[in-house]
Amino acid sequence: MNRTYVHGYHRLESARLQDQAATLVDLLHSDTAYPAGSSVLEAGCGIGAQTIPLARNSPGARITSVDISADSLAEAKAKADAAGLGNVQFQQADIFALPFDPESFDHVFVCFVLEHLAQPVEALATLRELLRPGGTVTVIEGDHGSAYFHPDSEAARTAIRCQVELQRAAGGNALIGRQLYPLLRHAGFDAVRVSPRMVYVDASRPHLVDGFTRKTFTAMIEGVREPAIEAGMVEPEVFDAGVRALYRTAETDGVFCYTFFKAVGEAGDSLLDRLSP
Repeated sequence: MNRTYVHGYHRLESARLQDQAATLVDLLHSDTAYPAGSSVLEAGCGIGAQTIPLARNSPGARITSVDISADSLAEAKAKADAAGLGNVQFQQADIFALPFDPESFDHVFVCFVLEHLAQPVEALATLRELLRPGGTVTVIEGDHGSAYFHPDSEAARTAIRCQVELQRAAGGNALIGRQLYPLLRHAGFDAVRVSPRMVYVDASRPHLVDGFTRKTFTAMIEGVREPAIEAGMVEPEVFDAGVRALYRTAETDGVFCYTFFKAVGEAGDSLLDRLSP
């Protein structure tokens, strides 16, 4: 199963993820809080960019954050320690082979993970088995097809398509946000609810101009320049023109829009009931 992280694990990518998390914390996390005493699994925590707001919003919950990368986990633990968070423990594990018994958790949280998996339904079904009856899963994903901007630019759209195609070639899906409802239903979750979270950016919102348009989205596209050119997807001058056009949308007369999708689903019957004929 391909679980390649198309953006890479270098220092600049870590900084981009931190900028993204800090900029979007209210938009994505304000309505996620778990009761005191509940057990929460964060599947695919990466460098902990989403772990910090998750743990702060639910100080009484017990959070277990897992990731396949030991280096990412070390960075995530350092961030949690620096933030003084005592309600998180970290463990290295593969999302398809998690070392937990069935029905071990009350809630599962998955953010910016499914887009990198070749078999997202199977991953969600695996996570569902870890939920107690009535437990919930929360999934957050972006959708690069939702990006639009002023001034418009064909070169910018070409550069974005390069990122989408590279992620597809790596076994992922940069357009997965629009698919959360059917994915969760196919994985067996009930009462699935999806809410779109649009990021709208213009010059009246300078923190978003810098934190999202420049440092999150455009930095992500800029980061795939070399692999896109090496794959023959685009000529260097076209890609560079596209990146310049994306930065152009961050000027005083520019506008940038992007939509994230947040889904919540419920686990139904107990594992025994699910296995019964």
